[in-house]
Amino acid sequence: MAPILAAVEAAAHGGLRLPLVYNTGGYDSVATLHLLDGVVDVYMPDAKFSDRGTALALSGVDHYPQVNRACLREMHRQVRDLLLDDEGVAVRGLVVRHLVLPGGLSGTEEVLRFVAREISLATYLNLMDQYRPCHLAAQTPELEQPLRWSEYRRLRQYAKVLGFTRLAS
Repeated sequence: MAPILAAVEAAAHGGLRLPLVYNTGGYDSVATLHLLDGVVDVYMPDAKFSDRGTALALSGVDHYPQVNRACLREMHRQVRDLLLDDEGVAVRGLVVRHLVLPGGLSGTEEVLRFVAREISLATYLNLMDQYRPCHLAAQTPELEQPLRWSEYRRLRQYAKVLGFTRLAS
């Protein structure tokens, strides 16, 4: 991390004035995020799973929901809700991405409840519908089918019912 921070500092001294975006799978060390406090302008984490067992089975990552939630809290503490400039370009804030998997496998409703309850209803939320079965999907019966449009539409409506107003199209 130190070489990256040194490079960012050198670039800033050299005139860099663009917002710095940290694009992540959402499984970061909170200690590392503390190092980025005041450096990163826009955090763009995934919130992949709400269930530990599903995360372990599909991604081989233990404790994903617990780690992810701590990361989202810390990122939001640092940069708050997304701010856009007059041209609609992100300047500072948090953008949470969530890939909706078929059959509720990603736990979208629980992810939405967590963000609503513990982050902010003003969170810029990108509910992604582009899941397509490929590669090893056949090893998990729920992943053998594409996401149904009706399921995705229902979850977008649920986000609106919870009070989210900043849903990516």
